Amino acid sequence: MPNTVLIVGASRGLGLGLAKQFASEGWQVIATVRDPQRADELKAIANIRIEALDIDDATGVDALAERLSGIALDVLYVNAGISGSGTLSADTATHEEVGQLFTTNAIAPVRLAKRMLPLVDPSSGVIVFMSSIMGSVETGPGMGMSLYGASKAALNHLTRNFVAGLGEDSGLTVLSMHPGWVRTDMGGAEAPLDIETSCRGMVEQVKRAARQGGHRFIDYQGKKLPW
Repeated sequence: MPNTVLIVGASRGLGLGLAKQFASEGWQVIATVRDPQRADELKAIANIRIEALDIDDATGVDALAERLSGIALDVLYVNAGISGSGTLSADTATHEEVGQLFTTNAIAPVRLAKRMLPLVDPSSGVIVFMSSIMGSVETGPGMGMSLYGASKAALNHLTRNFVAGLGEDSGLTVLSMHPGWVRTDMGGAEAPLDIETSCRGMVEQVKRAARQGGHRFIDYQGKKLPW
């Protein structure tokens, strides 16, 4: 039987690229989008199942878990996230902007992972959170988009707490993944990496990580990053 991956947030950019890469390698892909009616590129992929989900909607996450009940996931890849305004800063952001950024980028991904945990293979499964080098407290400052970076730092922190809660006997592997600086709507046209190169590298890292256990913060080439 083919391996199965659930990609959360796959309508465009890196999520779509990941769906294409996993499918091209023979995986069964389950991909979530907020609006399945606007997912034509996903629908063109073989071996794909498309599910509607807004990651911020806890009730919707519960409903998805019920719909997927009985499916064994080899990989859960939580890609959904937002960048917010490029000029968003601590002294100008509204309560609503900060709340949206941190809910979508930090809280909702971990909440979803906890809800989907029973579906992930407990001995060899891999859970991946799409992080960013901007979330590194050591090297992120000065890269711009300070609140976005802070939301990814919060994701990294909550992920470490999530992993601690799994217990020492857990066989799961958890990755906090930096995709590189990629030419997407978020990364911009000046970014040096194309989506295909980044996604090919990330999928390779995920496959290598199976059965290794533990939690690592790495990039698409496998380079270890400072927290």
